[in-house]
Amino acid sequence: MAGNSQRRNRRTSNKKGATVGSGGQRRKGLEGRGPTPPAEMRKGHKKSRVAAAQARRSASRPRPGGRGGKSASEMVVGRNPVVEALRADIPATAVYVQQFIDNDDRVREALRLATDRGVALMEAPRAELDRITAGLNHQGLVLQIPPYEYAHPDDLLAEADDEGADPLIVALDGVTDPRNLGAVVRSVAAFGGHGVVVPERRAAHMTAGAWKTSAGTAARVPVARATNLTRALEAYKKAGLTVVGLAADGDVELYDLEVLDGPVVIVAGSEGKGLSRLVGETCDLLVRIPMPGGAAESLNAGVAAGVVLYEAARRRA
Repeated sequence: MAGNSQRRNRRTSNKKGATVGSGGQRRKGLEGRGPTPPAEMRKGHKKSRVAAAQARRSASRPRPGGRGGKSASEMVVGRNPVVEALRADIPATAVYVQQFIDNDDRVREALRLATDRGVALMEAPRAELDRITAGLNHQGLVLQIPPYEYAHPDDLLAEADDEGADPLIVALDGVTDPRNLGAVVRSVAAFGGHGVVVPERRAAHMTAGAWKTSAGTAARVPVARATNLTRALEAYKKAGLTVVGLAADGDVELYDLEVLDGPVVIVAGSEGKGLSRLVGETCDLLVRIPMPGGAAESLNAGVAAGVVLYEAARRRA
């Protein structure tokens, strides 16, 4: 009979009785999930859909080649490398983040650093990240570095002229390690040089590794790219600069080098092969750095250039 509360097993309350324990599974719901992610990272948000569309367009857009005054854009892949690049203030145009990525401290820091710097956040499916990184282990995080804007070798002369100083330039011959290039850029900044010249081919270029080693100085020291290094050095000679090559068997010791207080180009070769034949023949002087310790036969380009730049700065002071 309706309304008969005496009927057996009839429920008279909406309250549930005791239930079996959850075994701690609900504890996760009480834990903090960190700061609210940016709108671009929230599934379903309008900005997230726009960012995903931009990521697809950007990834499908052909990258600029290495000709002319620009290098190709570069991708830094993996959680640790991306975080380290953002910490080092390496220029970046976008951070690609995999959809439904497993958040950890590195991902959160990368998002925070990118947001603080105004770097675009692009959400993309894993298949898209696999494609743009050519299958590298990106761990759901990719940083895009814009093409580096190289100067012309003549621009370094204009840089010195603007300062009213004699040009002090470093040229690298056959140096292929970007960290050596970054170290030279840092030394040029430290000792008042006016820039670095690298060949267009078979040479280190301004990659993420070079930017990081330069410790931020690459933002203010111009790096010029020469189609032919020998011709660039000959042009400098015609402009009145002395071309000084560094060689272990050089005829002049660094202590006796009198030309460092004037307009000069310091040319450093690779640690293994040294200066190429044509570049060596183009140099006005071949200089050796005395090494009383005798434990090393040669110095790498970054260290050798730093030593000579210090001596030039000392003489000019």
